Amino acid sequence: MPDTSLGSVVRAAAQRLADAGVPDPAVDAELLAGHALGLRRGEVQAAIIRRDEVDDEAAAALDALVMRRAAREPLQHITGTAPFRHLELAVGPGVFVPRPETETVVQYAIDALLASAEPSPIGVDLGTGSGAIALAMATEVPHARVFAAELSTDAHAWASRNVAGVDNLTLVLSDLAEAFPELDGTASVVISNPPYVPDAAIPRDPEVRLFDPDMALYGGEDGLDIVRVLSTRALRLLHPGGLLVIEHGELQGESIREILTADGWRGAATHRDLTLRDRATTALRP
Repeated sequence: MPDTSLGSVVRAAAQRLADAGVPDPAVDAELLAGHALGLRRGEVQAAIIRRDEVDDEAAAALDALVMRRAAREPLQHITGTAPFRHLELAVGPGVFVPRPETETVVQYAIDALLASAEPSPIGVDLGTGSGAIALAMATEVPHARVFAAELSTDAHAWASRNVAGVDNLTLVLSDLAEAFPELDGTASVVISNPPYVPDAAIPRDPEVRLFDPDMALYGGEDGLDIVRVLSTRALRLLHPGGLLVIEHGELQGESIREILTADGWRGAATHRDLTLRDRATTALRP
């Protein structure tokens, strides 16, 4: 008689994911089981310890989810959500899935807003995607006013869903080069996680290569076309002493510092993420 315990089903799912080359297959198997059963991951683990049984309907639902993940569809597309700091964001096809490394990048912007002497400092997120960065600023610095721009209509739709009801956040559908002219000279922080993959550098991970939108990935021949636009646009948006924060690839820090310094920025500096890879460059408006 087959073993229909949840633990057995989850272990079999994890093995299928491992065979398909999925990173962290055991974690994904538990999360997918939770999605199929309407449980949090901790509840799944408790049910495994109790040797709870799985009925045929739940087993079939999990099997369908595992099949999608084994085809390397992103876990977040399957569950429809992505965690980001204290937030849970709605994501899916057409929007870049926020990454854990961006959680550390946004801290530079949050710290600058918290340190501002203005009663309602202004933060601007250019190319907001799912709205993750803008939402983190708006919710963690509630006295700030946050403005976010996104050019992709698909991504803007996801961001609109995520920021609904957040009173101190304004979202617009706009090219970042033209966004918020009414704010010129007033912002304390401008932050962006722009597309920075060079056009010829095809990402290895199928989850990225096949499912993240090209508009959110590729940034021209050297990956820095949008960074150049950001540099000139942020110079106009920020007040003197305001902070620019740019997320980028681990080999791009020096080139970005050169671009910013040539444009007149002060104190360009590159910072590492928790894996000790260069991840963000900041600079101050003169």
